[in-house]
Amino acid sequence: MKKVLVLGAGLVAKPMVVYLLDHGFGVTVASRTVSKAEALIGSHENGKAIPWTVDKEDELKRMVAEHDISVSLLPPAFHVMVAKACLENNKPMVTTSYVSDAMKALDGEAKSKNLVLLNEAGLDPGIDHMSAMKIIHEVEAKGGKVISFRSTTGALQAFEANNNPFGYKFSWAPKGVLQASKNASKWLEDGQVREYPGEQLFENYRMEVVPEVGTFENYPNRNSVPYKEIYGLKDAQTVYRGTFRMTGWCETMRNIVALGWLGEEPLAGFTGKTFADATRHLTGAATGEDVEAVTAKFLGLKPYATVIKRLGWLGLFCDRPLPEGKDNPLDWMNVLSLEKMSLGDNERDMIVMHHEFVAEYSDKKELITSTFLDFGILGGDTSIARTVSLPAAIAVRMVLEGKITAPGVHIPVSPGIYSPILDELSNIGINFKEVTTGL
Repeated sequence: MKKVLVLGAGLVAKPMVVYLLDHGFGVTVASRTVSKAEALIGSHENGKAIPWTVDKEDELKRMVAEHDISVSLLPPAFHVMVAKACLENNKPMVTTSYVSDAMKALDGEAKSKNLVLLNEAGLDPGIDHMSAMKIIHEVEAKGGKVISFRSTTGALQAFEANNNPFGYKFSWAPKGVLQASKNASKWLEDGQVREYPGEQLFENYRMEVVPEVGTFENYPNRNSVPYKEIYGLKDAQTVYRGTFRMTGWCETMRNIVALGWLGEEPLAGFTGKTFADATRHLTGAATGEDVEAVTAKFLGLKPYATVIKRLGWLGLFCDRPLPEGKDNPLDWMNVLSLEKMSLGDNERDMIVMHHEFVAEYSDKKELITSTFLDFGILGGDTSIARTVSLPAAIAVRMVLEGKITAPGVHIPVSPGIYSPILDELSNIGINFKEVTTGL
């Protein structure tokens, strides 16, 4: 029986662990909180939960050596440490995170040892790559070329759970979402590079209708320009990757960024004790001033503006004491976000992924759309958990069964990697609706 080491027992890990156990693999889940690992394993005889923390590198090497493959569901900063342990012990590895430069630097050693180090095998990144490359390669096989490519994903609450003023709920830890709200953006539009600093991220959104799904705000996701080369889109004049949110999100987050509520450093000279005190400090207001009115003026909004109402609902104007053990605005806001905007036990989340390709042939042009809509299961797995961890679980299975063999540091953009994963995803109900229309 092949044995899989899963490092981390977070909110997306369960579907992976269950899938691997159900397919006859032995699974060890190593986690700082062993009770979380035990909950994933349940009573399955081929599962084992063990306590482990990232500072125990010698123990990591021992665990890696004892298993046939390792999966890192740890924070991205620790993937390279795991990869090096895998290389030292001649074992393959899978992650769901973006490839870092430090990970890329391991490519030569991985190839020399004939080892697969597969990254970005989740949802976004992951399923987005695989589903896009499938169509790009199909167009090329028919003698065409893709001259425009747009791809956008949203991890959202289901429509019936869209019942708070922000139009958003966190189905996993919110801090990463909040931090991403400061990312710079860059993409290719009609042959021109568009580039904006992080504070302008939410100024560059557009409204998009996804057929048979709904209308969303679409804002740029980090730097899309490298995907012209990664996806082999040598003829594309537009290359864009974005993020979907419900209407109202971008304007609200732009103003939260402007206020400084996503800052990760302690506030210089701040002596206040409440959320309202912190907001007054950020706006330069005096103690006792009407915090809503001052904030509206600072942001150039009317006091009755929807954004001001949303900030009030979240609690940024209240006299509640700031949380103990936290010393910066981002961590303070993270506490409120967890309390007020978490997905409820009886609510579903939703994944929307939508690709648009303009394909050009010698005698015609076509618009090809590929859309994926998925909902979480009430009382069961969230959609984000399924769509992040199942592709990685399938990748693990394919590596162990010898169906994915290309050595080196990879992301799933070649048919030898993405085809078997997409086929298995289809078997378990993760499918795209593709529509082609003439232009």
